Amino acid sequence: MNDLGRLEEGGQIHELMKIAYPICRSITGDGVRETLAIVQEAIGDTAEMQIHEVESGTPVLDWEVPREWNVREAWLEGPKGRVLDLAEHNLHLMSYSTPVDLRLPLEELQEHLYSLPEQPEVIPYRTSYYVERWGFCLPHAQREALEPGEYHAYIDSSLEPGSLTYGEVTIPGRSRREVLLSTHVCHPSMCNDNLSGVFTLTMLARLLGSVRNLRYTYRLVFVPGTIGSITWLARNQDAAGRIAHGLVVSNLGDAGKFHYKCTPSSDRPIDGCVVRALGRLGHDVQIEPFSPFGYDERQYCSPGFDLPVGSLTRSPWGRYPEYHTSADDLDFVRPEALAQSLEALLGIVGELETARIYRNVEPFAEPQLGRRGLYSSIGGDDSGREKELALLWVLHQCDGARPLADVAARSGVDPERLEWAVNALTEAGLLAEVDA
Repeated sequence: MNDLGRLEEGGQIHELMKIAYPICRSITGDGVRETLAIVQEAIGDTAEMQIHEVESGTPVLDWEVPREWNVREAWLEGPKGRVLDLAEHNLHLMSYSTPVDLRLPLEELQEHLYSLPEQPEVIPYRTSYYVERWGFCLPHAQREALEPGEYHAYIDSSLEPGSLTYGEVTIPGRSRREVLLSTHVCHPSMCNDNLSGVFTLTMLARLLGSVRNLRYTYRLVFVPGTIGSITWLARNQDAAGRIAHGLVVSNLGDAGKFHYKCTPSSDRPIDGCVVRALGRLGHDVQIEPFSPFGYDERQYCSPGFDLPVGSLTRSPWGRYPEYHTSADDLDFVRPEALAQSLEALLGIVGELETARIYRNVEPFAEPQLGRRGLYSSIGGDDSGREKELALLWVLHQCDGARPLADVAARSGVDPERLEWAVNALTEAGLLAEVDA
């Protein structure tokens, strides 16, 4: 991966975010298609994006693809005129609001209004994907200033049979084993969550597409949150078995330090690769255990699939005041933070591409090391025990998937002695290096 060099494309990522910021996105609809078209154009000729349309009503595991939602116009008028308008900010409308053209008093309107008393100057983000309702979101200070009287709520939306749309970029490598990189594309007019993930991954796709002779095949998916990853899994159950490593990326544009959420077992190769890559780049990273709550890693890591997928963010979801509000705007995300995040992803790819991986070719019980001159022929003699222990650690940990750096970290064996053990076992025909 050295041919990629040090990259400073943060400004380009930020410019792409400016283009996509005004689009009203949700888990389905034309907003997702418009956003994916921007992604596709930005990737250019280096890689091809395949757009998938999955019809409403399609069973996807325990779920069903919902009806498609689109909105053309939405506003609220009060006794003194227009109170709020979707045209001014996409967050003013609860996502998936049903059509309405209704006049009602303020007292009845209140149950359809959403605000944040603790953050009175921002608009919150609210959704109702699977229960039909309608609503408007506004700053709490504005809500408290609403005058009594009659209000006119108007929402020109449609909730009809259509499809769920997602994009997929596959960049072939020497191996059929794949690295899955996933991000969600459904949030309207919020930058850190998650235009930062969408367009940092877009830039990564463009760069990887220009690299020749990659070790792994890279599959980058741009999906609506939750239902999108569930749909992808339902349609790719065979391909899921080829996933060797994976990351869900989001919240990559703020100034916070990196956070990495581990796979459920915390010892899959991607876990060590992320830590080593960020360490080599000099980035401080907070390592956190897996939780079945969060982004789409909880779908990829569900027990039936158990894919080796972690999650990389800067500030995690819900831990910064701008999260899911109108304050998550273009000023909140910074080009330099986006550039660092892209560099981090490239570092992780580089770690995966260059990792040395070995396979124990005699994994059924301990092979007889003594007849190969690798074990003492005198029982009870502790001399040379550290070398023998190094041999046993290598045999036990080298499963054809775990990088040698993980074996070193797990065993605590001195690197020089570990290298000796690898060479000795390879010469004895007990260990074989694998490409991926």
